[in-house]
Amino acid sequence: MTADYATDFDEWLVETFARVGEFTVLIVLVEIGETTAGLLRSSYLHVIGDETRWPDIVEMFAGAGTAWNGAAFYQADRAGLVRDQVARHRLQSLMRHLEADRSLLKHADFFDPRGLRLKIEEIAQE
Repeated sequence: MTADYATDFDEWLVETFARVGEFTVLIVLVEIGETTAGLLRSSYLHVIGDETRWPDIVEMFAGAGTAWNGAAFYQADRAGLVRDQVARHRLQSLMRHLEADRSLLKHADFFDPRGLRLKIEEIAQE
């Protein structure tokens, strides 16, 4: 992690904005257990600058009214911003897919409550 950033999230946001410009991100709050990942709440956010930092995001998450210990971020479109209607549709689709297959969380930019990067791995079935 670069010393200029307080968290991995901050670094991710600045690097993504530098690469893509303005973009829409789909967000899923998760409760991670020892062998489970429960989907709690979801939303989307239009990122129109690189000034947002992890404390701003945590403050936004407080409005969800639920305890969480993982936050998954997916770009809504590689090209950048999408309209609200498109973001809502893609978020609904993402949630349906995640309900059916939690392993899709490994494709997210995933962070813990401190804004540090997490990695989700599947547990081998016996």
